[in-house]
Amino acid sequence: MTTPVCTSASDAAPAARQTPPHPRLRPGGGTSVYPSFSSYVRDRQSVLLRAARSLTANPNDAEDLLQTALTKTYVAWERIEDHRALDGYVRRALLNTRTSQWRKRKVDEFVCDELPEPEPVPGGDDPAERQALHDAMWRAITKLPARQRAMVVLRYYEDLSEAQTAEVLGVSVGTVKSAVSRALGKLREDPELGLVR
Repeated sequence: MTTPVCTSASDAAPAARQTPPHPRLRPGGGTSVYPSFSSYVRDRQSVLLRAARSLTANPNDAEDLLQTALTKTYVAWERIEDHRALDGYVRRALLNTRTSQWRKRKVDEFVCDELPEPEPVPGGDDPAERQALHDAMWRAITKLPARQRAMVVLRYYEDLSEAQTAEVLGVSVGTVKSAVSRALGKLREDPELGLVR
């Protein structure tokens, strides 16, 4: 992580005796040095960075976001009366900064002559028509008597043979043949299936 803003301000005090301070940090130069800010950042930077990371997916963006929020906090340091609420102040600065970034984000829109539509399936197999037929078939099957419905489902949806269907239902193969034949006749006569076909 990059060093937070002004962390080195307190470390610069011993060196100030040997070299003149930076003009922006000189007393009377318009900006004060806040050792309490530096110690706050040192103590709380890991917690604040976790808060920044919860607002953005990219760790580098989170560090930049925290730097911006800490800069805003540093500028307002003298106006912050209750230093026990600093975490809340920095979190609010993080949230406000991130919200401003979202609002400024440019959304690219491209105008095109035609709407992008999926390519038609070769052979005229329209998925919407297939779904309509599927739904109509199930409605028609539910109209069959329970025994015929069971045989049609086992034969054509479960793909069992006539012998397997007879075994599952405990009837003869001839019973399966005749019941399925009657059921298919009723399905052919169903008006809803006629409309779909």
